[in-house]
Amino acid sequence: MWVKICGNTSLEDAVLAANAGADALGFVFATSPRRVSPEQVSAIVADLPASVEKIGVFVEDPAETIVRTIRTCGLTGVQLHSLAGAEVPATLRAEFGTSFRILRVVHFGPDAAERARAYAADPNVDGVLVDSRTATAVGGTGIAFDWESARHTVFSDGKGKPMIVAGGLNPENVTAAIAALQPWGVDVVSGVEAAPGRKDAAKVRAFVTRARAGAHSDSDLEHI
Repeated sequence: MWVKICGNTSLEDAVLAANAGADALGFVFATSPRRVSPEQVSAIVADLPASVEKIGVFVEDPAETIVRTIRTCGLTGVQLHSLAGAEVPATLRAEFGTSFRILRVVHFGPDAAERARAYAADPNVDGVLVDSRTATAVGGTGIAFDWESARHTVFSDGKGKPMIVAGGLNPENVTAAIAALQPWGVDVVSGVEAAPGRKDAAKVRAFVTRARAGAHSDSDLEHI
């Protein structure tokens, strides 16, 4: 189970998540209470373990801005909230190679399954992240989508690339989300915060532990 702790704004929180066992840390470069600058993230990334992925979250940014930010910060991947076509992933793949992780975001709704299929068919996309949204926020909403419906639509039709669940996850419900959706990975922001942009250490540790436990439970059930 790939675990990403997103919305990091300080070295203290990033180190906390890395030490808790997170596979990836997310940094938001879009309008948000958790927004950070490339300079801030560059300073944080310099002190993080090389083994932890550093994922930049971008919303409708042009490719040249994303490329510049990746280089400034030393990012190892991106999460693209954008309706742009395949040209942005293609540019990033050409610039940073096959080891660079490129995720595309689908917001759960009527067209989510269709969009997930399209993204999964793109050879330059490594995975599809399914999130919830509100009228004012494209992520970090703290609101879960309908897992039962998603299981039979987007998480079924999106097969072919790793599927990641986000939106309203927390230590109390992450094992249920894994059981319902059987994703490749999970992503959390507000569910492990003490306040927007500030992590709660106990929640971070509990989330990672329970996500791992949920993944093992699913694996065990498959062999019964």
